[in-house]
Amino acid sequence: MASSFQPHIFSLIFLSLTSFSIPQTPPIIHPDIALVLPLTKHASTLQYVTIISQRTPLVPLNVTVDLGGQFLWLCCGSRYISSSYRPARCGSTQCSLAHGAGRGRSKCNNNGTCILLPENVFTSKVSAGDLSEDVLSLQSTDGLNPKNAVTVPHFLFSCAPESLLRGLAGGAEGVAGLGHGGIGLPTLLSTALNFTRKFAVCLPPSTATTGVIFFGDGPYVFFPGIDVSKLLTFTPLIKNPARVYATEKTYEYFIRVKSILINGKQVSNNGNGIGGAKISTVSPYTLLETSIYNSFTNLFLKEMMAQNVSRVSSVPPLGVCFSRKPPDGALSWLAIPVIDLVLQNEKVFWRIFETNSMVVMGDDVICLGFLDGGVNQRTAIVIGGFQMEDNLLQFDLESSMLGFTSSLLLRETSCANFNFTSSF
Repeated sequence: MASSFQPHIFSLIFLSLTSFSIPQTPPIIHPDIALVLPLTKHASTLQYVTIISQRTPLVPLNVTVDLGGQFLWLCCGSRYISSSYRPARCGSTQCSLAHGAGRGRSKCNNNGTCILLPENVFTSKVSAGDLSEDVLSLQSTDGLNPKNAVTVPHFLFSCAPESLLRGLAGGAEGVAGLGHGGIGLPTLLSTALNFTRKFAVCLPPSTATTGVIFFGDGPYVFFPGIDVSKLLTFTPLIKNPARVYATEKTYEYFIRVKSILINGKQVSNNGNGIGGAKISTVSPYTLLETSIYNSFTNLFLKEMMAQNVSRVSSVPPLGVCFSRKPPDGALSWLAIPVIDLVLQNEKVFWRIFETNSMVVMGDDVICLGFLDGGVNQRTAIVIGGFQMEDNLLQFDLESSMLGFTSSLLLRETSCANFNFTSSF
């Protein structure tokens, strides 16, 4: 077991003079005000990174976003200096919240501190870390622009050793878990600041642009004055259908995909899939179980080859690639097939256009942004980050619904068009 982190000596003196309790009257903001964070794409890892401010005095920290992560975890090494840091004691309310009421004895270290098991999902490494609390500060928004900063004085997170940072985007100090559990960022923020348990994610399509995360309800207004919350189509969020045991916990988000269409033609043998479809920012591209992948790529190839396109060598990790050079004498070129994920019925579908299906791999090559997830993939479909870029996704944890827009480019806006500075 990892040794307990001992932060700055002032924190220990402060701890000895105070009790560890949740404030009785948490700060409340107007229910029409949400919180907002910027979101960028890291070039080499293709991870999505945001910036939070934490500690006393406040320190800006880069953290990788994990849509299905259980909680916020941060590296608590020698550089962690904060006068407001406090560890959660074994048996405390915070410890019970983190481990779930009625789930048996809380996990604790030899010093009587409650511990969690933060995971780096990109490397599958896990380590023990102290459940802790400290000041967290985020900017509020009216949906059009950032407003005043809002502070949560006792925000729960897990410490983690520096070794757990390996495999994260360069400069990242931890992982921000947006999962639907009791200590995920959406639930902790909505509870502390008294707004509805909704959040929205709009992933940037390149390393040169900035996307956005909203905590709270809309409006979500993007240049040139489009409230994209009005463009949402809704489908139910479902429990993890791939659970082996009824007691198995998951904090990720799943939807039911009834079928897949390519140019209106159904991909054979996909049915409902084994485990439905998971929505993930951990996978850069959508993963399909092998039998689905084979049927999917065969139909996609058939639709592409009908245009006399040339297939070229794979560009790892992408396996289906094409030349962008038009045949001699061609007047028009490359009508990329449209992909539909059909959801609860044939009238509700998530349409994927060229910008979210084809990855540009150079001046002359494009590749299909879907990967073979293997025969043992627990979830039949894992919808990856590339397919979500320039789509706004709203997760309503109160009603267990997912709202999605399809590509915002068709609405003449994008995820990069939230105004982080001045008014329109």
